[in-house]
Amino acid sequence: MSRERRELGALGERMALEELERLGYKILERNYRCALGEIDIVARDRKTLVFVEIKTRRSKSLAYAKEAVDAGKRRRLSKVALAYMKAHDACDTSGRFDVVAVNLSDGPPQVEVVVDAFELAY
Repeated sequence: MSRERRELGALGERMALEELERLGYKILERNYRCALGEIDIVARDRKTLVFVEIKTRRSKSLAYAKEAVDAGKRRRLSKVALAYMKAHDACDTSGRFDVVAVNLSDGPPQVEVVVDAFELAY
């Protein structure tokens, strides 16, 4: 991955974190990794465990960023989320998947949180 892409991702992640915290999410983990993959953010929204995928784009619409979480990505995220819940003894906790779309094209940055963006996929 190029330095420019890493910097873009880091900026998008910071903006996403700020928005999630503004909305009252409690951030539990950033860049959670296990043998099955990675989840950008694990958070708690009231009593719900939330697994967050961040999509940052510089030249496309917010809709494009949201659509970037395809079926394969949803399956991988689902497996990692289940592994997280098992490792943290949270299998009886309700969970959901949110997507944060960050658009850094012309004009002011746009950040949109898509709550309950997709169902568990396996």
